[in-house]
Amino acid sequence: MGVLAQQHIEAMVDRRAIQIAAPLDGDQIQPASLDLRLGTVAYRVRASFLPGAGRTVARRLADFQMHEIDLSDGAVLEKGCVYVVPLMESLDLDDDTQAVANAKSSTGRLDLLTRTITDHGTEFDRIPAGYKGPLYAEICPRSFSVLVRPGQRLNQIRFRQGQAVLSDADLRALHSDTPLVSTDALIEDGLGFSVDLSPAKGTLVGYRAKPHTDVIDLSLINHYDPADFWEELHTKDGKIILDPGAFYILVSREAVTIPPQYAAEMAPFLAMVGEFRVHYAGFFDPGFGHSAAGGTGSRGVLEVRCHEAPFVLEHGQIVGRLVYEKMADVPATLYGADLSSNYQGQGLKLSKHFKTG
Repeated sequence: MGVLAQQHIEAMVDRRAIQIAAPLDGDQIQPASLDLRLGTVAYRVRASFLPGAGRTVARRLADFQMHEIDLSDGAVLEKGCVYVVPLMESLDLDDDTQAVANAKSSTGRLDLLTRTITDHGTEFDRIPAGYKGPLYAEICPRSFSVLVRPGQRLNQIRFRQGQAVLSDADLRALHSDTPLVSTDALIEDGLGFSVDLSPAKGTLVGYRAKPHTDVIDLSLINHYDPADFWEELHTKDGKIILDPGAFYILVSREAVTIPPQYAAEMAPFLAMVGEFRVHYAGFFDPGFGHSAAGGTGSRGVLEVRCHEAPFVLEHGQIVGRLVYEKMADVPATLYGADLSSNYQGQGLKLSKHFKTG
């Protein structure tokens, strides 16, 4: 019981519990998740929706669709609009296997609100045990318009059997045996983490998305000048004021590690923390920041959006928590080990589409 590892996902493909419209990409299966690929068409819809019990996504598209977009040669998804894209993967899950989906790290860092929806679904990103049917991505670019093509991977899915979440007592025991953070661990409904607004060197603490920018082609890696899309945030007093509606890239104060036999998910934002949201991309694979995968701790990059009112964020303020889960087995490959892992050992870092240095 637990989160299914890479080798289990490969077996699910072999027995067609995961069905694919095109051969898998070589790196599509991650240590504890499967990247999901965009299909060949996108539907511009009037509003975000959930199909609801007894209704298919196709049926609801007939109610909300504005026009159809062919992605074959690439197409722009415009900032502020909502799209639904059928994915190349579909599911035929066993009755004891459920799934949860999330945006990939690079997707979240571009402020692309990307959620998975299913037929008969009443929640985003949650796939019940025994689900049989297609998968769709709902995509809403929030800060930047993006150019997408079939086969590109904006979200990912993780499979689990049984109850795998560690209790606080189990988490304390794990931290005592294998330290999970570089500082004192705050454990309450998961492992708490805070924001770093007092860097060891310099005054750069984050980035704020510029409001009027060019399109980002998602196929271009290490290509764009950050200055064309982001405003640097500097502070000398350990605090910043978040503007309503603005999107920020910040970094956690703690360096986090995920031992090989565990996975973690960033828990949803809790309203009592403040008038902002932290969390778009929430999966942390086994080996993230861990010495077994060549890591020495990796800090979590925070995708932050402020809501109703300006909000003062101060150094060391708790902004979220990680929920740890047991793996059903140690993955055949760990994050950062023999993988092109873009964010192993990271600090404050934009998505892979932007030049570094």
